[in-house]
Amino acid sequence: MKTLVLPHPESAFQLTDLPVPELAEGEVLIQTKAISINPVDVKTRAGKGMYGRLSTENPLILGWDVSGTVVRSNSPEFAVGDEVFGMVRFPGHGKAYAEYVAAPAAHLARKPATVTHEEAAAATLAALTAWQALVTHAGVQRGQEVLVHAAAGGVGHYAVQLARHLGAVVTGTSSAVNRDFVLSLGAERHIDYHREAFDDREYDFILDTLGGDNALRSIRATRPGGTVITIPSNAVADTETLARERGVNAYFFLVSSNGEDMKAIASLLASGALRSHVSAVFPFDEMEAAHAQVASGRTRGKVVVAV
Repeated sequence: MKTLVLPHPESAFQLTDLPVPELAEGEVLIQTKAISINPVDVKTRAGKGMYGRLSTENPLILGWDVSGTVVRSNSPEFAVGDEVFGMVRFPGHGKAYAEYVAAPAAHLARKPATVTHEEAAAATLAALTAWQALVTHAGVQRGQEVLVHAAAGGVGHYAVQLARHLGAVVTGTSSAVNRDFVLSLGAERHIDYHREAFDDREYDFILDTLGGDNALRSIRATRPGGTVITIPSNAVADTETLARERGVNAYFFLVSSNGEDMKAIASLLASGALRSHVSAVFPFDEMEAAHAQVASGRTRGKVVVAV
């Protein structure tokens, strides 16, 4: 099978022909149709991100987000011919940059028939991050004031939709060019981060997808008893102290593979309550270009690779 291997950090991908993976108990073999590319893919390729966990893998195959068709099953959960999608083995070795992916059935959900493989692949790591932040960790409730940073991005555009679905009053930050897009996702208010301050009012929950000093500003903009979740792990030193002083719950969490959460996302996709915005689709042999697009930091929604 065709596989993209990373020989060394910051190196070009190497197109390699590898054997089709064997299945362990509880796994299925997916014939890959689409792969989603995330900032963590780019960071890991550069020797950061998940690279420390994967550096001893040989061969090292990046990627966690996949949508495709089951061609072999070692699980009662899925049968041959089922169309499935999910984030596989994150934060472990997902091996998704390949024509075939061996995946635990417990990390997958059935792809809704109304959603393309590209849209399904997009709604994996990014959508799971939004779900686990807003639902699992923060427990966002109807009527709460929610602020989503980088609301036009991968995680952000799902978080705005999900917060609106939960009944929250949503504000999203982005550049001015993405204002209409953010409002179309369900945000009641848009903030152009180049020109406007976001901390001129208080919120019940803030999803900080930027980290650094933005985490401190977000804590200051959160009501006592409220919550700030920072996705990047580059928190500054004073974060915990400031959160304690203000009575704010502030922490970092790392998304993890979860088939039950994927099923919840699949249901939202099927109903139309959640939709993927795929801004670019690259062919498998243009993975370098897909990484460059994500690395630019200017992607609206998601970048996907078709296999």
